[in-house]
Amino acid sequence: MAAKRKAKKPADSRARRILRRVLRWTGIVVVASVALSVLAVLPLRWIDPPTTSFMLRDGSGSGREPLLHEWVDWAALGTAMPLAVVASEDQRFAEHFGFDVGQIRKSIDTAQQGGRLRGASTITQQLVKNLYLSSSRSLVRKGLEAWLTLVAESCLPKRRILEIYVNVAELGPGIYGVGAAGRYYFGKTAAGLSDADAALLAATLPSPLRLRADSPTPYLRERQAWILGQMQRLRREDWLRRLDD
Repeated sequence: MAAKRKAKKPADSRARRILRRVLRWTGIVVVASVALSVLAVLPLRWIDPPTTSFMLRDGSGSGREPLLHEWVDWAALGTAMPLAVVASEDQRFAEHFGFDVGQIRKSIDTAQQGGRLRGASTITQQLVKNLYLSSSRSLVRKGLEAWLTLVAESCLPKRRILEIYVNVAELGPGIYGVGAAGRYYFGKTAAGLSDADAALLAATLPSPLRLRADSPTPYLRERQAWILGQMQRLRREDWLRRLDD
């Protein structure tokens, strides 16, 4: 019996060494992933992103016209477009930490009842997708989006997330951000947009290549009217002040 116990020790020792090695490398990979993610996101607290993965993808096709993009600082944005995208896409933006659990549950319930599975992405999720990822629906992309959403919410103030989003969101073929979209569609600066202008732009966001602000369909007009009503309510609540709390 003693001989048998002795024979097992080398095998047990090797297994422990392998396990320690696996754990060590797993720890290294996790720490490196966290560090790289923070390094990719944290500078955006002070530095405006010069481009995004969506812009790079859009500009890679041969024969395309130059992309339209104009950065507008928060102080020059006005209030119409920030309120419009919040009213349209993420009214609990100031309260959640990157994920709107209530909307996710509603989407799942609707799908279980035979309805279409609706997107429940928050502004932060859409921002990290636009900045770093693609529009694919793969599980890998969804996982990266979820992780980067947590990193963005940890590293960036809410107002900065919203500022970046309205400056990089795709608002038409080759048109990115409210600065370029305002000039292209209305001949106005971002601050000069009316609530109706901003609501029309925000109404295209689910599908900016199909829904065009320069040729609005009845559906787009209906959606614009709904967003306008939500914007008026948010104004009465002085919603933007929440971003400074």
